[in-house]
Amino acid sequence: PNRYNAFTPALLQATYNYQVSQKDPGGYAHNAHYHIQLLYDSIASLNAQLADGAEGVDLSTASRNSFGHFESSADAFRHWDEDGAVSARCSTCHSADGLPFMLEHGVQIEQPISNSLECTTCHNNLEEGTLYPVESVTFPSGAELTFGEESTSNMCLTCHQGRESNVGVTQAIARSGAGDDEVSEALRFQNPHYFAPGASLFGTQAQAAFQYEDMEYNGRFEHTRRFDECSDCHMPHASTVRFEECMDCHEEVETIEDLPLIRAPPDDKDRVDYDGDGNMDEPIREEIQPFVDDLYASIFVYAADTIGAPIVQGPGYPYWFNDLNGNGELDADEASRDNSYASWTPTLLRAIYNYQFFTPGVYSHNPDYAMQVLYDTLVDISGEEAVANYTRP
Repeated sequence: PNRYNAFTPALLQATYNYQVSQKDPGGYAHNAHYHIQLLYDSIASLNAQLADGAEGVDLSTASRNSFGHFESSADAFRHWDEDGAVSARCSTCHSADGLPFMLEHGVQIEQPISNSLECTTCHNNLEEGTLYPVESVTFPSGAELTFGEESTSNMCLTCHQGRESNVGVTQAIARSGAGDDEVSEALRFQNPHYFAPGASLFGTQAQAAFQYEDMEYNGRFEHTRRFDECSDCHMPHASTVRFEECMDCHEEVETIEDLPLIRAPPDDKDRVDYDGDGNMDEPIREEIQPFVDDLYASIFVYAADTIGAPIVQGPGYPYWFNDLNGNGELDADEASRDNSYASWTPTLLRAIYNYQFFTPGVYSHNPDYAMQVLYDTLVDISGEEAVANYTRP
C-alpha cells in the first residue's frame, strides 16, 4: 500500500537505470563503460529537472566516456556496427588488431569490430611496455617520413596522417580534364579525413594539403627541441595535451582551456600581423581564423555565382549538399545523400579540400604552413583582392 506512485518520466528513467546497474553485480566486468554512461546520463537528466535553486550532483570532474583511443562509444569504433566488420581500408586505425596486422604483413584486411583500441594494438610486449618498431611511415602522398628511427612518435603517424593528399587531388583533376571553372562529372569531394595533425606538422614534406605550383611552403614545424614530437605534447593513451609543460614558456597558459591563447613568438619585434586587423597581441589561432572564415564565405559565393549551383555544408557524409533554396543553411529536406553536391570544378575541389584539411589544432601543429595554404587558396578562388589585407608567412 505504501509503494511509490509519484513517478515522472525523468524519475522513471533514472530509477530504471539504477535498477539495471544493481541487477548485474558483475557489470563492472561485463560492460563497465555502458553502465557508467547510463548512470551519468541519468544523473544529468535529473539535474536538469531540479527546481530553481536546488543543487544537483556535480558532474564537472566526472567522465562519461573513456578518452581518446579507448572511447568505446565514439563513431571511430561504432561506425561499422551495422556492417558486422571494419572494412579493410579503415581497419588499421579503427580496429584493435588492424595495426599490428598491417605492421607485420604490410597490407590491410577486414577486421572484427572492436570497442576501442587495446594495449596490444600498439604494444608488442605488455610486461616491458615496448611498442611495435616503426622506423618510418609512408603518407598518402607517397612521402616516407620519420621523427627518427628510435622515436616512439612514429607509431602516432601510422594513423594521424589523413587519407588523401596533394597528389591525390592533383591526379583527380588531371584525370577529369576539366578547366579550372568547368564542372566535371568525373570530380567528387576528396575527404582529407579526420585527426591528421601528423600531416600538417610535416607541412610540405607530407604534401597533405593541396599546394599550388610555383609557391613555397614550410616543412616540418619544429616547436622546440623538447617539444617537437607527438608524445612530447600529448598523452599517448588519452590524446590529451600535457598543458602543464606549456606553462614554462607561455605565461598565458594556466589551464588546458588556455591553450588557444598562445601567441608565438613572445618577442614583439618578431611578430607579424598576418590577418591585418592591427592587433599584434591576439593568439596565433585568432590570426589564422579570418583566413578560414574568408575561405568559407568564398566557397559559397563561388558556387552560387561562378558555377550557378549553391552549396551548403553538412555535419556528416557526404559533407556538402545542394543548397536548394539558396539560404545558406542545410534544411531538413536538403540533408540527404540523394542531394549530395555534384557540381564540382577543379577550383572548388581544391578550395574545399584545403578548407576541410585544417582542423582547429593546426595553430599549434604548423600555423605558418596553414596560413600559406589558406592564403593561396583564397587567391585561387577569389583573386588577389581577397588577401589584400593579409600577409603570407
